[in-house]
Amino acid sequence: MTSSSSSPGETFLLGGELPMRRLGYGTAQLTGPGYWGPRGDRGAAVAVLRAAVEQGVTLIDTADNYGPGLAEELVAEALHPYRDDLVIATKGGVVRTSDSAWHIEGRPERLRAMCEASLGRLRTDRIDLYQLHRLDPRVPMAEQLGALDELRHEGKIRYIGLDTLTAEQLEQALSLTGIASVQNRFNLLDRSSEAVLKACEAHGLAFLPWFPLGNGALTGDAAAALSGIADRHGATRGQIALAWLLHRSPVLCPTPGTGSTAHLAENLGAREIRLSDEDLGALEALVPV
Repeated sequence: MTSSSSSPGETFLLGGELPMRRLGYGTAQLTGPGYWGPRGDRGAAVAVLRAAVEQGVTLIDTADNYGPGLAEELVAEALHPYRDDLVIATKGGVVRTSDSAWHIEGRPERLRAMCEASLGRLRTDRIDLYQLHRLDPRVPMAEQLGALDELRHEGKIRYIGLDTLTAEQLEQALSLTGIASVQNRFNLLDRSSEAVLKACEAHGLAFLPWFPLGNGALTGDAAAALSGIADRHGATRGQIALAWLLHRSPVLCPTPGTGSTAHLAENLGAREIRLSDEDLGALEALVPV
């Protein structure tokens, strides 16, 4: 018996107008454990970033607290001056004081200061996509988004994104200002943000899933199912997991990270995989409804 194959769209229009290839690159793995300090040789990190762009990546996702500050500096060192087709996304709203300490900070004056600092490290006058890394429960959402809206009106931000929120919070945010993207945890084995994904589809927003490879969770029964499908495609389990995301929804734009050029090439190979209906059915069944 034969089964049809599905071909996912390769690009997404951020904000309905800015084209970017859906499989991007995330910079967290260019920093040390706990996203703190450097990871190995700085030249190697620069090489990975350049290789990503050379291999067709047009979405680079970073954050001010990776390092802290280091990942943004590496992006600028490797890629500035930026190509016209390159979308640089960064995040603010979380302050790191150690490799295990996170502090949410959503006061308008602090968000402005963080954005200004990111502009400096990235060596740019405007950030394509500035994402609020976490909503601060101590500060009204309208004040947090209002600060980002002001920065957008000043031309320092092109689009606003949000990270880690519920579908209800997303609807509230959309009632306050324009939102272009959401970044929630979502992968083959963790679909707890399904409602957020549906809202993104309904509103035409990009969904950048973090931990798109499950952060090492593709084991057990999932590994066995993935291995069978991977063998049929001459691929790795990780490539199948990424290909599933690309097939799962046209708004999903995964940005897997790595500090290795070999692993980068493996991840980007997921763009060429065409999963069959049978493959997709088996992968969907890994998480019971």
